[in-house]
Amino acid sequence: MSTRLVAVWIGATRPAELAWFWAALLDWQLVGDKVVRPPASDGCELDLIFVPEPGPKETKNRIHLDLASYSPEGQRATVERAQSLGARPRDIGQGRVPWEVMIDPQGNEFCVLEPRPGYTSTEALAAIVVDALDPSTLASEWTVRSGWRIGSRQPVVIGLRAPTGRGPWLEFLLSEDPKVHPNRVRLAVVGEGGQEARDSEGNEFVVLDQA
Repeated sequence: MSTRLVAVWIGATRPAELAWFWAALLDWQLVGDKVVRPPASDGCELDLIFVPEPGPKETKNRIHLDLASYSPEGQRATVERAQSLGARPRDIGQGRVPWEVMIDPQGNEFCVLEPRPGYTSTEALAAIVVDALDPSTLASEWTVRSGWRIGSRQPVVIGLRAPTGRGPWLEFLLSEDPKVHPNRVRLAVVGEGGQEARDSEGNEFVVLDQA
């Protein structure tokens, strides 16, 4: 079955509130009360879809979002904007790094990156990052599943890029921690039948009906 990456599916105890936060932070459009959509000028072709999830978040997400910055001042402004909307800094053992690790109002980790040359055409959302025991194998799987191509290969991270060459990277980052709990943040592809499936490392993903 041919599929194509179309969205990031985010479980939330209060989906509408979290959708509002991310629409305001990214300056994207809120469609209804649970879908956040980038403007055409952004170059990203992925929606953020917020769905009900019972119970609060308790463990670190295996999939998180990275936000782009184009100057140190821009990075600080994004961090301050996130905090004004209800986000908070979060220590996950990252130590002294040039990016800022934060959590949104419902505890989902995200990073505000320092300026990086590889993200100059991503606009607001720099990357969707997936923890992977074997980044090479998982990235190869997702080239087929997403319709994206490998655009960057480094020792600890492999990045996929949309056919347009714009929008965020889909990155598979080396991690020593196996998946244990169901993912609250999932990738969503369009295909046939509307269902939930898993990749080779057990990450759930959503298959949305083409209709």
